[in-house]
Formats: sequence, structure tokens, C-alpha cells
Amino acid sequence: MRKISKVIALMFADACCIIFAYILALLLRFEFVVTSNQFVSYLDIFIGASIGLILVKVATYWFGGLYNSLWKYAGSEELIKVLIVTGVANALSITFLQFTQQFLPRGVNGMVVMIDIVLIGGIRMLYRLIREQMYPGKFNVNKSKKDTSVEASVRNTVLGDADQIRVMIVGAGDAGAAMIREMKLHPENRKKAVVAIDDNPQKQGNRILGVKIVGGRQDIRRVARKYGVDEIIIAIPTASQIQIRDIAEECSKTRCKVQILPGLNDLINEKVSVKRLRDIDIEDLLGRDPVKVNLRAISGYLEGRIVMVTGGGGSIGSELCRQICRFRPRRLVAVDIYENSIFELMNEIHGKYPDVEFDIVIGSVRDNERMEEVFRKYKPHVVFHAAAHKHVPLMEANPREAIVNNIQGTKTLLDLAEEHAVSKFVLISTDKAVNPTNVMGATKRVGEMMLQDKSIASRTNYAAVRFGNVLGSNGSVIPIFREQIAHGGPVTVTHPEICRYFMTIPEAVQLVIQAGAMAEGGEIFILDMGEPVKIMDLAEKLIRLSGFEPHEEIDIKITGLRPGEKLYEELLLDEEGIQTTAHNKIFVGHPVDPSPALSRLLEVPGGLQDSIRDILTKSDEEAKTWLMELVPNYDPEAQMRPKKDNNSNMN
Repeated sequence: MRKISKVIALMFADACCIIFAYILALLLRFEFVVTSNQFVSYLDIFIGASIGLILVKVATYWFGGLYNSLWKYAGSEELIKVLIVTGVANALSITFLQFTQQFLPRGVNGMVVMIDIVLIGGIRMLYRLIREQMYPGKFNVNKSKKDTSVEASVRNTVLGDADQIRVMIVGAGDAGAAMIREMKLHPENRKKAVVAIDDNPQKQGNRILGVKIVGGRQDIRRVARKYGVDEIIIAIPTASQIQIRDIAEECSKTRCKVQILPGLNDLINEKVSVKRLRDIDIEDLLGRDPVKVNLRAISGYLEGRIVMVTGGGGSIGSELCRQICRFRPRRLVAVDIYENSIFELMNEIHGKYPDVEFDIVIGSVRDNERMEEVFRKYKPHVVFHAAAHKHVPLMEANPREAIVNNIQGTKTLLDLAEEHAVSKFVLISTDKAVNPTNVMGATKRVGEMMLQDKSIASRTNYAAVRFGNVLGSNGSVIPIFREQIAHGGPVTVTHPEICRYFMTIPEAVQLVIQAGAMAEGGEIFILDMGEPVKIMDLAEKLIRLSGFEPHEEIDIKITGLRPGEKLYEELLLDEEGIQTTAHNKIFVGHPVDPSPALSRLLEVPGGLQDSIRDILTKSDEEAKTWLMELVPNYDPEAQMRPKKDNNSNMN
């Protein structure tokens, strides 16, 4: 209805312009002498023919497409269209006058053409100018002096259509218009917008900068095939994650490469540009609503405090540092043994948060003396322990290193936290610690049990946070798949039925920080990971989103489960049960006593450290046997364990 009313209003404005154009032309022709007999005579002729002239011209404007362009995005193409259509309309008007034996001076007809162009084009451009004044700078593109529309047209002609990438724009709003405009101004990018999609029915059937809007998201597959689209650009920075997921799912049904503009928050003070586009990721297909956190609770334990993050240069550790800075800690201390990644993080933090005291410590959590020195120097109030060896196949081949780093390192930090009166200690754990089938998971489970044992008689609030795979982390499947696709395949999947829980890194870290605020002592918090994702489906979608057909253009190779790899991951031990918390995405498992073997080692001062020193002199197989004693449910032979629905209570 709104669209119809706009068209009617524009038709009425055009009718007024047509009347004004003829009267003004007559006045100019007779030098504004309105009393002359000739002026009066010709004015009578015009009045008699006016309804017919208006109908002829408005009908021509209709069929010429002047009522189905989105004039708030009007540019040079729309002005060219006005020139052509008004010329045709005036030619038909002269034909109409001759056919009805009504004649006006030739000079008047000539002037009417010029006046029509000014008025008909002017009211449309005026609408755009008014909007630009109301919304200054919204979704503009950088325009260099060299990139005039004339030169852009010349370059388009020189390049030709054959070498251009045919693009579908999803989202016929401000961002979509800016993308189309930049493609026209920069033909060297070889992208040409040939069609647009928008769910707003009032826009469908219209044109945006000359590009027709032909349907909604449900039409993406059909339209891509009809228009021979090579690439799809999702240009809706204000869309929610759920909306992006639905659109991306439709795009994945095509054989087009898919790119997306960043979200609105990432575009603040930035120009919409082809350079800002990124490939769509599987995380866009998760489509979960943004995590909501209790800012007051988080600020209460981080603001003005000294916070330490171990493994600060890693995927989780570095994101912890970024997000902790938002809560204005007195000082943030990042510990890592690998200097390159932590150096890059230091530059980033200093640039974004110049007021935060950010200190870097190069050292290993397995070095007791170095960690003692760090705790003594900085006296942290809060510790996030993210440092760990995490790659399952590597730890299967190097179990003693996993024991030293993941068990001895964690024990060192747990003891130092109590000794130096740390307020909160949060251990980053993993779903692989649940009924582990690999060394990495077993060592992390030992860490959880040591933490719960330590919390029984300590003033420090110890807690662990358990979650699954994080998208985009170092060594995760997404970067590996992308690299394999870039090299033409094959994409390797270990088993056709293998499933994993996934979260984005920022999502996981926000929940880790929130869980830290809830910690009272000894909890193992479990994050709601949503539904598990089949890795085969993930690989196929990523191949399609890259513009290829799986199993045809990019092969998928089944390599078999790796040592220690589970077919299905779990989030809970049977004996842990589950209970809800104040946050709908965070749950807590009931505490479980450490195994008898581990309890005996923890009861003797230095008992665990002595046992680790002894096991380091033994073989890898003996090290795994030692782990089985500490973690009774560690079973390397249970890789194909049937799937358990132990995440159902979280939904």
C-alpha cells in the first residue's frame, strides 16, 4: 500500500510538472505577454489537450520505468533514463497533438522537452538530496576525482561483460546501493551487479541504481540460475545472526561464491567497500542470537582488578584479553611462551585500549619458579588459565609433554593462586575431558578434578568452564578446509558420521567471563553449544559457499578417525548431572570426587609432582597407563562410543 501511494504521489507531481512545463514554455515563447491573442489561443488549445498530454506522458514514464526505480539511490543511470524517457514522451505527445488536430508552436514543443527534463529529473534528484541531508554520510563509498561516472562507463565498455563477475546483491538498502555504486565506479574489480534481492515486497519490481529487484530470499537459487550469477554479496549489515543464517543457507544451495559485508558495529566510521567484503563462514550458518551478559556482575569482579591470562597469545587467551579490556581492569597480564602471537596482541591492545596497563610475560606455566616470580610481582586478583596443549593427534604422539603442560602446569597455577590469595581462578576446559578417549582429554579431566579438590578448603573461588570446538581457532577444521579448497581439494574428513559442537571464539569467551562472575567454588560450568554439527555437512556447505560443487569440483576424502579422536563428543559425565544457572546458556555440573589414585597423590605434599617426574622417565605407553589410573573412564578404545544425548537438558 505504501509503495502504491508513493507511485501515485509521484504521478501527481509529474502531472503538475507537465502542466507547468507547457505554461512556462508558452510564456517564454510569447515573452510573458499574457494579453496577446496568440498566447490566449494557444493556452486554450493546451487546456483542451492537457488531459490527453498528461495521460500520454505519464503512461510513457510508467512503461519507461520512471516509477519503479528507488530514487533515494538515484545516480547517473537514472538521469540518463529520464533524458531518454522524457524525449520519447514528448515525441509521443507531438504525435498525439497532430493526430487530434491540435497544434502548438514548434518552439513551445522544443522548450517543453528541456523543461520536462529539468522538472521530472529534478524532483527525483531532490528526493535523494533531501535524504542525504537527513542521513549524512550513510553508507557512502570513497569517490576519487578520477572515478567520474563518464570515465567509469568508458572503462566498463573497454572491459566488456565477458570478463566481469556477475553479482547478485542481497539487500536493496543503503549498503546494497553503496555496493552497486562502487562496482560501477571501480570496474577494475571486475564485478557487475546484475540483479538484487530484498524481502521487502514494496521494493520488489523496482530498480536500485538500474539493477532490478526481482524477489525475496526464497528466490535466491532460482534467480541465480536465471541471471547466470557468479557471486552473491549479502549487503545487510543490520541483519541479525538468525537472518544471516537463513540467507546463507539459501545461498549455499547455489553454485555461487558468497561474500558478506561485516556487521553494522564493524562498519562504524568505515566506508562500504568491496575491500570490506569477507567470505561467508560456517559461523554465519550457526545463526545463534548474540550472547547476553550481565555487565554489572562482570564489571564487579574485573573492573579495577589485576587480571592474569595464561596462554594469552592463543585463540581463546587473546580473545579473553580483548574482552577483559572492555571492563577496565587496573592491569592485564598476559602470559605465553610463544612471543610472536603475544607481540601482535600487545600492539592491538595498546592501539585499542591505550588506558589499560597491559603487561606481557614470556614464560611457561610448567616452570614453577617463573610462575612464582610472576605471581609475586603482579599479585593478580583474577586468573584465567587458558594455556594448554590442545591438539589431539599431537598429544597422542607426545603424552608426556601433555602431562607436564596440562597437569603439572595447572597444578602449579592452582597452588600459586591459593598461596597468593587470588580471588577467582577460572580453568578453560574442554568437552574432550568427558569420558576421554585421548591423552589431551584425559589430562584436562585431571585438571578439572585437581581444581575441584583444591576448592574444598580454599579461600580462592576455583571454577572450570567446559565447551567444545571454537570456530576459527588455531588448528580448527575451518581454516584447514579453506586452505584445502583454495588448493583445489580434496577436503579431508575423518569419518562421514563425525559430529562436533561449535561456538564462535567471542561467544565462548563472553560466556567464560560470565561464568567467572558466577563462580563460588568448585563448579564445572558447561556452555550451551547448541546442536552438534556433522563435519561432512560442514565441509559440503563450505565448498558450496566458496563457489564449488562438493564431490564434483572439490572432492571430499574420508581419511579415518585419528588416534584418540571420538566419533561423538559429550559435554557431561553421567554422574555429574546438570543444573541451570541465572544465565540461559550456562549450566553447572554437580561436583565429582577425584579418582582414588589421584586423591592419594594429592594428599601427599609434592606427591603428584614426584609421580610426574617419575613417569617422564617411562615410555609413552606407560604414561598413558598412568593416566588411565588417574582417570578411570579414560578409554582409548572407545572412539566409536554411541552418541549420548547429554546436551538435551540444556535446550
